[in-house]
Amino acid sequence: MKERVVAIGLKIPDNSAYTAMVTLRRLGIDVQRVERSEIARFESAEDQPALRTRIERDESVFNPNKHRLTILPGTKPRPGEVWIETIDDRGTFARMPARRYVGWRLFAADAPASRETLGAAVEALLCNPAIERAIY
Repeated sequence: MKERVVAIGLKIPDNSAYTAMVTLRRLGIDVQRVERSEIARFESAEDQPALRTRIERDESVFNPNKHRLTILPGTKPRPGEVWIETIDDRGTFARMPARRYVGWRLFAADAPASRETLGAAVEALLCNPAIERAIY
């Protein structure tokens, strides 16, 4: 079994990401673009094409009309990205046990945001430390 991480984002405009971007700007955090995705981290013996097919066929997590699926190359957030996990909330993803996160990817001047910018965004808006934990 290999640990796999997938991100499901929207192809259509994401009002939550837009609202987060506007709010972060109002708070003085320099972001040009914000992307939001559902992140799932789990163990799977399937190869990438089989895993992609399995997830894309599960209508409870994926709608091809509005979602884009990315199988991430690693098991940590990408540059400019933070994963927000609800503490003690484990569930399933595509009918497999998984750790689930909300992924926020921030961009400044068409490049992934710096770790300092991510930290400021997490503290100001993206994470409630009473019930959530941020993973950089």
